[in-house]
This record gives sequence, structure tokens and C-alpha cells, in this order.
Amino acid sequence: MPAVGGIPAGGVPGREYPGKLTPFVTVTCIIAAMGGLIFGYDIGISGGVTSMDPFLKKFFPSVYRKKHENSSTNQYCQYDSETLTMFTSSLYLAALLSSIVASTVTRKFGRKLSMLFGGVLFCAGAILNGFAQAVWMLIVGRMLLGFGIGFANQSVPLYLSEMAPYKFRGALNIGFQLSITVGILIANVLNYFFAKIKGGWGWRLSLGGAMVPALIITVGSLVLPDTPNSMIERGKHDEAKEKLIRIRGVEDVDEEFSDLVAASEASQLVEHPWRNLLQRKYRPHLSMAILIPFFQQLTGINVIMFYAPVLFDTIGFGSDAALMSAVITGIVNVGATMVSIYGVDKWGRRFLFLVGGIQMLICQGVVTAAIAAKFGVDGNPGELPKWYAIVVVLFICIYVAGFAWSWGPLGWLVPSEIFPLEIRSAAQSVNVSVNMIFTFIIAQAFLAMLCHMKFGLFLFFAFFVLVMTIFVYFFLPETKGIPIEEMGRVWKTHWYWSRFVSTEDEHPNVQMGMAATEGIKNV
Repeated sequence: MPAVGGIPAGGVPGREYPGKLTPFVTVTCIIAAMGGLIFGYDIGISGGVTSMDPFLKKFFPSVYRKKHENSSTNQYCQYDSETLTMFTSSLYLAALLSSIVASTVTRKFGRKLSMLFGGVLFCAGAILNGFAQAVWMLIVGRMLLGFGIGFANQSVPLYLSEMAPYKFRGALNIGFQLSITVGILIANVLNYFFAKIKGGWGWRLSLGGAMVPALIITVGSLVLPDTPNSMIERGKHDEAKEKLIRIRGVEDVDEEFSDLVAASEASQLVEHPWRNLLQRKYRPHLSMAILIPFFQQLTGINVIMFYAPVLFDTIGFGSDAALMSAVITGIVNVGATMVSIYGVDKWGRRFLFLVGGIQMLICQGVVTAAIAAKFGVDGNPGELPKWYAIVVVLFICIYVAGFAWSWGPLGWLVPSEIFPLEIRSAAQSVNVSVNMIFTFIIAQAFLAMLCHMKFGLFLFFAFFVLVMTIFVYFFLPETKGIPIEEMGRVWKTHWYWSRFVSTEDEHPNVQMGMAATEGIKNV
């Protein structure tokens, strides 16, 4: 039996497709990865503007009053407002709905069109938010942003996994997460400076500035080539082979091309990919499509990133210092994601998942103890010493680093690379939908949970980090260095999942592909 959760020491037996990392692929993947900017910018902006007094005064006066009442009031509860929560979380409900529609668009019309829709919808939402005069305009704008994010998050990770040579797939796919972290950092820096604008209209620039990343992905989707997988899926075989030769940088692509054609032929036999997902042989894939995004949200990272300025303000940093602390965590986030890009194809996915999980667990324990010691259960900390603030920020930064080189990028990478073509669009929609459902639930519940659970909220997330780390150790196979159309083999060699995948199910594409390759050679 192979090592727990892994594959035999010799790796998965299979062929190695020729190909190299060409400048064409590198530039293409960088442009596509910019789709993550819109998601990251929004995560950073929404937390920042909700800590700006002019914004609160105009749209959420009850929160503004509560924030500026006697400082002896319960700090845990000062931002607890259903309307404020709806402003933040309405986006994720919209993203959930659009990701389901995006599955059909991505499958029938290609990955590029989904990216284009994502950019256009996000741009419309940014304009509405920038000019908002009432809460309903903010919430409608946020929903348009959500529709855009649903399309982009559905198509970009698939595009990157299909375009990249398998030896570099991890690093190129993590470009998506890197652009999310860059988007968060840019948003945090802009919030810091826009909050200082006299006249109190800086929040309009913060919200309206989302047009810039939206335009980048919109223009990018118009100039990007389609993936060979997507072209074959739509019957453009000759164009697909030419494109594959160009992106791999070698003439000898017959073996990989025949596997892609075989995978496409297998997928054409599937009339109902959604229903197919429920078949026994796809149990491992469906489990990962649900559990990985579920666990990713329950690391508690969105609580830190959405509400970093609010959180730091609550634990006594003051509004200006809170925005600055969010900039610091943003820088850590980008730096740690770079580490993941360097190590994911060298150390493997499982190693990063496990190290990141242990790191986050330790940090959550320390932050819980620090907040409990000063705030207790009444939420009145009194005077906070400087060393205390530094300790809290330091451990939150270590926690963010742990997430940024593990669950952050790998939560998008692993699901996008494990699905066979016949269920890929549907399964990726399940992945995005689960991600958005739990992002919505946590965004909706966080401020109320902070008010009622107090420092226990961090223990709540620490429990799930422990569970997900154990899950990865036992149930997630290593996918490093395995061609995307041969991924079925990792389930066959896994100690647990092999019971769901018979030899015939292992990957029909590969068997058909081998026959097709022989045919090509005999011509």
C-alpha cells in the first residue's frame, strides 16, 4: 500500500509529454492570471471602505454612531450590522449564481468568453458603486461585481491548468492566486491613501477603482488564445494541434494531442455532466470539489482579509493604523504566494498543505490567547500596550503567510487539475459554488459571530484548520508532475479512493489516446 494519502514512491506510471516553458505560454498565463485581480481588489477594498468614517456616516449611520460612542462599549460588537453585512456578502451570493451559468458558457463557447463576461460585469458593478448615492445602489453594484467574479473564478483556473506544460502547471496556475494577493495589497494601499482625502469622498475612488482590474481582464480575454482542450471540445481539431505545437514549443505533440482528442471524445459521450458527477467513479473528484473550497473558507482567512482594517481597529489600533496594518498583511500575502510559486512543483502540493496547516493552527492559538487576555468576554480592553499590538499583528502575518503558500493557491490549483475533461466545467462550477456559498455564509455571519463568540471565534476556525490538515494527510493524493489528462491514475493508486475507481474507469482517455497514438505512428 502506498504512503498515507500519497502515491507509490516511484510516482504515477505514465508517459511524459515533450514540451518546454515557452515565452508565449508564460505571457499568456500571466495575462490570464490577471483575472484574479478583480477578486483580490474586491476583498481588500470592501474591508477598507467599511472602516472609513465618511462611508459609514453616509450609508450605515447606526454603525458610525456605535463606533463613536463611549470607548468603554463592547469592542467586539461595534460593527455588528445586518445592512453592513449584506453590503459585503451580497457579492458572494451573486458569484455563486453566475458560476453555475458560467459552467455552460465555459464548456460550449470556451474559457475566453467566460473571462470576457467576468470583466464586463465587474466593470459595470464598479461604476455603479463609485457613483452610489443609496445603500440599494451599493448592493446592486456588489451583485454585479459578484456576477463578474463568478465567471472569472470559474474560467481562469481551468484556462491556466490547460495551457501550462504539466511540469510547470503548479507555478503557472498559482499566478491566479498571486494576482488575488496583489489585488488585495493594491486595494489596501489605495484605501490607506484615499482615506486621507479631505472632503471624505475617498471611498468613491476606492470602489470605482475596481474598473481598472476589470478592464485588464476584459482586454486580456480579447487578446488571449483559446486552450487546445477547449478548441478540441468544440470540434476545431486542426487549429488545436497548431496551437498545441506553438504553446509547447516542439513539433512532436502527437501523443499529447491524441490524448486530448480521446479525452474530448469521452466527454462528448457525456450528455449530462452535472448528473455524471454523481457516478461512483467520480466520487473522489466530487469529494475534493466540495471539501477543498469548504475547508479553504473555514481557515478563517477571509475574516482576516475582508475585515483586517475592522479587526485591527477593533483590537485598538485606530482607523489609520488599522489600514496600515492591513497593508502589512497584504505585503506578507504577496511574498508568501511567491514562495508557493517557487516550491509547488518542487516540494509538491501535500507538503505545502501540511506545513501551512500546522503554521495556521499555531498562530490561531496564539492570537486567541492574546485577544482573550486583553479583551476577555466583555470586550473592554482598556489601554492596549504597543508590544501587545505588535504581537497580534506579527502572528496574524505568520498566519497569513501560512495560508498564502498553502490553502490560498492550492485551493484553486488542485481542483482545477484533477477533473477529467468530461466533467471539468461542471466540477469547477461545484468548486466555485461551494467556495462562494461558504464565503457568503462566513461574511454574513462573521460580525455577529465576533460579537457573540468573542475571542472563541478564532478557536472555531482553528478547529477546522486541524480537521483539514488531517484530511489532507490521509485523503489528498500528490498531483505534482502528472499530465492533466492522466490524472485519473492518482486515484487508482490511493489507499482509500482506489475502491471507487475500477481499472476500466482509471482513465478511458488514456487508453483511447494510446490507441490513437499507435494509429498516428502507423500512418
